[in-house]
Amino acid sequence: MTDYRDGVSNANTPHEPAPTPDRRLMLVHAHPDDESSSTGGTMARYVAEGAAVTLVTCTLGELGEVVLPELEHLHADRDNALAPRRLEELTKAMAELGVTDFVRLGGDGRWRDSGMAYDENHGVIPVPDPHDDSFWNADLLEAANELVSLIRDRRPQVLITYDQNGHYGHPDHIKAHQVATYAISLAAIPSYRRDLGPAWQVDRTLWIAMSAGVIRTMIKQARDAGESNEFFDSFDLESDEPPLMSVDDSDIAVRVDGYPYAAHRFGALRAHATQIRADEFFFKFQDAPPGPVWGECFRYAGGVPFDGPADDIFAGLQT
Repeated sequence: MTDYRDGVSNANTPHEPAPTPDRRLMLVHAHPDDESSSTGGTMARYVAEGAAVTLVTCTLGELGEVVLPELEHLHADRDNALAPRRLEELTKAMAELGVTDFVRLGGDGRWRDSGMAYDENHGVIPVPDPHDDSFWNADLLEAANELVSLIRDRRPQVLITYDQNGHYGHPDHIKAHQVATYAISLAAIPSYRRDLGPAWQVDRTLWIAMSAGVIRTMIKQARDAGESNEFFDSFDLESDEPPLMSVDDSDIAVRVDGYPYAAHRFGALRAHATQIRADEFFFKFQDAPPGPVWGECFRYAGGVPFDGPADDIFAGLQT
């Protein structure tokens, strides 16, 4: 595999020997920038508290949009050279969050961004003819085995990934969910692929979620401030249905307060400059006071349950 980071190995090789922190978190994301937008505060918090945080990114986001006009030539339909730039951005983002252990599944470029299309209802679906090397086309067992190796090596107690719909339907997010779910099961079986390391049971699996209540609050605050946004403008605040991509608050098991780590999270988001415009609506919330809008939310998806609503992903675990 091509390694775009000079002097740094990103293949699925054993982690450098080091003292093992008592608490260990692994996150499985589809593309660079996904980690900062949905879990940046969580990652920064647990790094600051001394936990081991491992980020596994499944593709290099080769088909991502390019919002900087001067770099539009990197797009897949022109120079097709976006991957190295996005890896640079990921590296900068991880520096902002304090994360030093971040790898690509199977090594840099093993699987390619699959892209996405839209159906007649504007829902996200796979493209009709994805690239042969796309993550969507990846053999599930082959991809899962790459993650099994990482799980057994890093030995996380908590693993965070997407739900069965990939949070909003992107095929690479769905595939990341499938790979992570399969790998968690396989990694725990002592007799399975002993060559991939000693078996390890992940204690708790969490799915990324967005609180319907928080989204409603953000929409109202944005409207009251005179802000216009296609997503916000389209939502009926009187509707009983949860806003797009959100879940009922009763389904949320843990909320991590991202307020103390806001500067780190927004710095990480800005690092992904080809993907996130400097005037994105959510940057307007960076000076918001402490409150629910800062919560990064997760659904319980397996393993040791929480004993009621929690504010710590490791709550109730033996670490």
